Amino acid sequence: MIETVGERRKDAIHILVVDDDLFYREAMGKVLQREGYAVSLTADFRGALEILETDQPVDLMLVDIVMPDRVNGVALSRMARLRRKDLKIVYVTGYNIPGIDREALGPVLRKPVDEAVLVEEIAKVLAE
Repeated sequence: MIETVGERRKDAIHILVVDDDLFYREAMGKVLQREGYAVSLTADFRGALEILETDQPVDLMLVDIVMPDRVNGVALSRMARLRRKDLKIVYVTGYNIPGIDREALGPVLRKPVDEAVLVEEIAKVLAE
């Protein structure tokens, strides 16, 4: 059976995971790959922008909010939307950041993220 999200096969949906923490980046990537999504992993905004500036399709960016190099996930998402206006975004964070839900351009999940919650939120955002 081929799984779909909306009208598209899951294996045709590409998710970019951006997290400076190797453990979380790889763990979230493995969960999403196991669900059938195509996944790219990167540790920072530079790697994310490098991917987004190519012709490679990216449907959703899963991005950590707190990252090094003075470019946090919210700033990265704004830069990403300049390159790909229809890019869907889901945030993750291990910090309690007052007002971040108002700044974010998508839902915010708290680390550690339960696998089922991650999969459900990704599917929900992709279906929107």
